[in-house]
Amino acid sequence: MPILAELPNWFLRLLAVSLGLAFGSFLNVVIHRLPREQSLSLPGSRCPGCETPIRVYDNIPVLSWLVLRGRARCCGNRISPRYPLVEAIGGLLAWAVVEQIVLPMAPTTSGWVALGAFASSLALGLGLIALAFIDLEFMILPDEITIGGAVLGLATVPLRTIGWVGSIAASAGAFLLVWLLFDVAYRALRGQSGMGLGDAKLLMLAGAWFGWQGATFALLAGAVQGTLVTLVVFLVQGRIEEPEAVKREREELLAEIENAEGAERAELEEELARDPLGTEATEGLAGARIPFGPFLAIATLEYLLLGDVIVNEANAFLLMP
Repeated sequence: MPILAELPNWFLRLLAVSLGLAFGSFLNVVIHRLPREQSLSLPGSRCPGCETPIRVYDNIPVLSWLVLRGRARCCGNRISPRYPLVEAIGGLLAWAVVEQIVLPMAPTTSGWVALGAFASSLALGLGLIALAFIDLEFMILPDEITIGGAVLGLATVPLRTIGWVGSIAASAGAFLLVWLLFDVAYRALRGQSGMGLGDAKLLMLAGAWFGWQGATFALLAGAVQGTLVTLVVFLVQGRIEEPEAVKREREELLAEIENAEGAERAELEEELARDPLGTEATEGLAGARIPFGPFLAIATLEYLLLGDVIVNEANAFLLMP
């Protein structure tokens, strides 16, 4: 494979955006099926309204949705604008990875190294986007992405400057910090978890990729951005609503308990008691339940693309007289 300098920048950008759009289309499958525990490969893409297989020319990222004006060709069912949005985000993410990570590499960098950096960074970014959308809808962070992303971070350490020790230590430390402070200690004081284990695993991912600096930034920046967005939503709407999927799952579990007897009922009641979403949220801002995963994911994505700038600015601030 040629060195990076032998590949035209326009070619790298075009290839990246094309791949990002295509993977963004698949990302919609992940966001829809993974939290529902459905296969990601079978069946193929189908209309969400009538289950008719989607033809190839109706599955072109972004363009097909625009041509069809947001309606399925087969049944006229409305197609959520989330689909072209995720596809567009995939294309923009791939472009940003090329601009911020690939092109700044030394001109003599092997094409294989550049490809590895691009592919791993794009995979991380797409995984973070999937986590954000899934957590917004279901308030869960699937292990397949959080733990899988952490493993990918450890496996690709040679592509970055962090080193094995820093990656492993930051990954384990980030998980233990959140688990001990916001789950064990917070539960002992308040009777409920302050942050779920999914959030701890997401910070573990950030630590595996970017060391203690990345994990710290993800936690602090995620908290600040989450607080600001929550305040704006509360001021505009006057309340913070739980996702419909969370309400529906709780109602289904309560119905199961109502129809169960004996040991089965006791087991379901214990499951409900352990679930931090097992009871309805209380009124007011203090009792609102907010998915923190999207803000952790966004902050980690910011560090992926702007990590050097963030570190340099932080060092300059700390060294100010």
